[in-house]
This record gives sequence, C-alpha cells and structure tokens, in this order.
Amino acid sequence: MGATETELMLKGYGLTTAEFFYHMPDHIHVLNTFVWQDYDLAPDHPKLFGFIEFWQREIDGPLHSVRFTHRKMISPGEWRNVVGEFRLH
Repeated sequence: MGATETELMLKGYGLTTAEFFYHMPDHIHVLNTFVWQDYDLAPDHPKLFGFIEFWQREIDGPLHSVRFTHRKMISPGEWRNVVGEFRLH
C-alpha cells in the first residue's frame, strides 16, 4: 500500500504541477496542453522526469515544452506531535 499524502509531505515531498505543451500528432502546427500533478522530490523531480520519459517513449504527440512548479506543503520541522486536550465550556 502506498504512503498517504501526509506521510509523503513529512518525507520532504511537495506537490509538483507540470503543464505540457505538445504538437498534435495529426496537425503538427497545432499546440495542445496537458496538466500533470503528483507529489515529487525537489530538486531532482524523479516522478516528473520519469513521466517525461514515458511521454517521449509512448505518446505520439511530440513535446514542445514543459513548464512546472513545485511547492512543499509542510516540512518535517513544522510537524510536531501534541499530546493533550483543552476543553472550553
């Protein structure tokens, strides 16, 4: 079973969003876009580059360009275990 999103974020993963611009296979002068999103590790981005390699190997539409952003939602230093309960009446 895969890790939850919270577990991934605690391990340093952040949300990576990529916008692929590619040529339509039947109309090579027409550009189309595809948006991809996954949790990935910066700065190497193994999942993103793995997807780009998959695209180049398996998809007919040749890539024109890829634009991406990466955002860490939380870091391990921001997480702390809190034990206790406060009750307000």
